[in-house]
Amino acid sequence: MTSLLRVLAHGCCALAFVAAPVLAAEPPITVLTSSVYYPLGVALAENIGKTMSGVKTSVQTTKASAENLNLLQAGRGEIAFTLGDSLSDAWNGNQDAGFKAPLKKLRGIAAIFPNYIQIVARADTGIKTLADLKGKKISVGVPQSGIERNARTIFAAAGITYKDFAKVEYLPFGQSVELMKDGQLDATLQSAGLGALALQDVATSMNAVFIPIPFDVIQKTNEAAYLVGTIPANTYRGQTADVPTVAVQNYLVTHEGVSTDTAYAMTKALWAGLDHLVAAHPVAKAIDLKRALDGMPVPLHPGAEKYYREVRLIK
Repeated sequence: MTSLLRVLAHGCCALAFVAAPVLAAEPPITVLTSSVYYPLGVALAENIGKTMSGVKTSVQTTKASAENLNLLQAGRGEIAFTLGDSLSDAWNGNQDAGFKAPLKKLRGIAAIFPNYIQIVARADTGIKTLADLKGKKISVGVPQSGIERNARTIFAAAGITYKDFAKVEYLPFGQSVELMKDGQLDATLQSAGLGALALQDVATSMNAVFIPIPFDVIQKTNEAAYLVGTIPANTYRGQTADVPTVAVQNYLVTHEGVSTDTAYAMTKALWAGLDHLVAAHPVAKAIDLKRALDGMPVPLHPGAEKYYREVRLIK
């Protein structure tokens, strides 16, 4: 009997040892955002925590899309927000956009909402067109961010270089707005959802003008990710007419090292908790399951594909 008890005890210990990895907590999930994406990233992390019981989540704020994608490639994050043109640049290894080599580990989760390239100027500067920006002081976003890349691309298509400006600042939204209020900047280019709070701040703090980006300029960019967009009249105070501009799709992406189960759960967390994202930021109202795969410039992660087959978006 004593020998039997010893055998059973030994067996139980062995079973406990084997079971330990199964009982261990899942690896933590880091959501990579930037200043613009941060509120949505927090809401998404909370959704993931509810969907994947026991999994720890964190939200990291980076400089912008390029850094998010480089971090994913290095396995230093599990899901990230990014602009569509930056994602294409990453996949193709565009060095000018901040990618030393093609980032072939990236995998798609979902197309979310479009950003709109919005150029706003102080009305007292007399700026009304892209050409009028020459000789003025402007902010174009953080260096090598998706927004700053938008600026370079749009201005190049309009025949404008940074040398044509009196001053170029590389600042995030909030600082750009404060400098405009102080009269230290004449204009800023921002890529964000319609009704962005920073732009609302500009429009309510001063008489502001939103500068149109004509169709012919969009064509000259030769960017597949750049779509014809409109800032509808009365989106901002004093903006009484529609303003033609560029729309750029945003995406959620992961990398191939993330398991199928985790990618599936993250995808499900996005769509099952969409109301929570809308409550975090109104731009999420534009997120639509029917358009989840629109223009995806990288391969879809198998876990995301599994979810979309379940909901019959993929047959």
